[in-house]
Amino acid sequence: MPTHPLAEVFGFPADNLSAGTERYRNNRLCPYNNRVPSCTKDKANDPLGVCSIYDDEQPVITCPVRFRQDWLIAEDAARFFFPPETRWTSLTEVRLNDRNGRSAGNIDVVIVAHDQNGKILDFGSLEVQAVYISGNVRLPFAEYMGDRQKNSAMDWRGQQYWPRPDYLSSSRKRLMPQLLYKGGILAGWGKKQAVAVQRPFFDTLPELEEVPPAQADLAWLLYDLELDPAQNRYQLVHSRTVYTSFDAAIRRITTAEAGPVDFFVAQLQEKLDQQLESGNPPDAPTLSDPGLT
Repeated sequence: MPTHPLAEVFGFPADNLSAGTERYRNNRLCPYNNRVPSCTKDKANDPLGVCSIYDDEQPVITCPVRFRQDWLIAEDAARFFFPPETRWTSLTEVRLNDRNGRSAGNIDVVIVAHDQNGKILDFGSLEVQAVYISGNVRLPFAEYMGDRQKNSAMDWRGQQYWPRPDYLSSSRKRLMPQLLYKGGILAGWGKKQAVAVQRPFFDTLPELEEVPPAQADLAWLLYDLELDPAQNRYQLVHSRTVYTSFDAAIRRITTAEAGPVDFFVAQLQEKLDQQLESGNPPDAPTLSDPGLT
C-alpha cells in the first residue's frame, strides 16, 4: 500500500531517482509529447508535475498529456478511423467552430488521412480525458520536490485532503459536455470519433451497448499503466477498445437512472416535518395562505 499519493512525478515513479530521471525533474520537462518541452500543467512557470496518483495501489492518470506516450493513442485511433495502409498524421489542439462561427472548443487530437502529396482525404476526432482530483496534490508534490532523496518514500498518511480521483466530476463536468457539443458537430458531419481514457475511469460509466466495429462511429480506447520493473517506469498499455454508437452512448451516459421514488418522498417528509416542528413557515405560501385570498 503506497504511503503517499504520488505515482509519477515529471514522468517517472517517485522512487526512480536515476540521473536521467532527475534531469526531467531539475528542468521541469515533460517526457510525453507536450506541445512544448516543459511541463505546463496547472501553471507554466510553476508546473504541477504529477502525471498520475495512486488510488490504493493503482496509478491513475491525472494529466491528459500522459496519454501521449509513444503516440499509442493516435495509432489506435487511426486504426479505427481508416482502412489499413492509410497515410495519416496527427494535429493537436485544433479549434472547432459551430455553424455560426462561434468556437465549440478545441479538439484534443485530429487524426488526418492524406495522400502522398499531403492532400487531406478524411479525418477523425480523438478526445483525451484524464481524471480530476479531489483533495490537494500540490502539497505532497511540493514536499517531495523539496528533497526527493529523502521524500521518495515519505509517509503522507493522516494528512488532510489526501488527493483522490473524482471520476464523477471528470465524466459529468468535463467529458460529457465536450462530447455533447463538439461531438454533436462531428457526428453531424458523419465523422468517426474516439475517446481515450484509463480503464478504471471507463468502468465508472454506465454500461454501454457495444456494436460491431464496422457499425461504430464512437470508439472508447481504454488504457492501463503497467510498471516495467527493469526500467522502474510505468508504460501506457492498450487494454481494449469498446465500439459504440455515438447517439446511443450519449443518451445512456447523460440519462440518470431513477431510483425508488419512496426515498425522495421520505426526504421531503423529513424536511417538511423539521420546518413544521421549528415553527418556520414553508419556503413558499400555500393556496390556503390568507395573503392569497
